[in-house]
Amino acid sequence: MIYPEKIKAKKSDKIIKILLCVSAGIALILILINRLTTPEIPWAALANSGIIYTWITVLYSIKKRINIAGHVLIQMIAISALVFYIDYKLGMKGWSISIAIPIMIIIANITMLVLTIVSYKKYIRYAIYQLIIVFLSILPIFLEVNVLGMLASGISILNFILCMVLCTKDIKEAIIRKFHT
Repeated sequence: MIYPEKIKAKKSDKIIKILLCVSAGIALILILINRLTTPEIPWAALANSGIIYTWITVLYSIKKRINIAGHVLIQMIAISALVFYIDYKLGMKGWSISIAIPIMIIIANITMLVLTIVSYKKYIRYAIYQLIIVFLSILPIFLEVNVLGMLASGISILNFILCMVLCTKDIKEAIIRKFHT
């Protein structure tokens, strides 16, 4: 079987730099077109926020030895920031805080639960990310109290407790190893 040739690190860095420059060029062209055609509608800012989000994802994903729970957390934060920005640019109707961000939190929690069930032996690596998600899930409640935000916070806390219960033995062993060695 013939495998494709592996791209060397220098070559891939060069490709990434070229693509970043192309993306920056596209972003500038979008701003120019937006200013010349419909300056009252900020569609270029929305498109450019998508380009920025894509690059955050790509650059984070390229790193080696990334903990998948960390990837879930960074995606939740990046997508939440993106939808908040889009909501802000469209007149701050509040749908990002009341609907979109709680949905992102619920999806991140479901993903973390699946990760815990599938690889429960590695939960100790995921625990800190899960705790950060719990903390972040409580923040939208302070901004706007609504049913979906409360549901997302409840699911997040319940998920953290469930993961702790499922992995109690492994967590206990890890703590004993860390502090009694």
